[in-house]
Amino acid sequence: MSLRIYNTLSRALEPFTPLEPGHARMYVCGMTVYDLCHLGHARAMVAFDVVQRWLKASGLRVTYV
Repeated sequence: MSLRIYNTLSRALEPFTPLEPGHARMYVCGMTVYDLCHLGHARAMVAFDVVQRWLKASGLRVTYV
């Protein structure tokens, strides 16, 4: 199974290919909390952690910031 990313410019799903073969790099902004903390704040962090783990399990070296 390959990872496919939705490209908003072309409005199509495209296969993910790292810029550097064998090495995926991802930067994820931290959450900005304006009110009381709730489970929704953790959603993005958990989602990107799962993507990072899947990339590693697929054999890629991952830099996750």
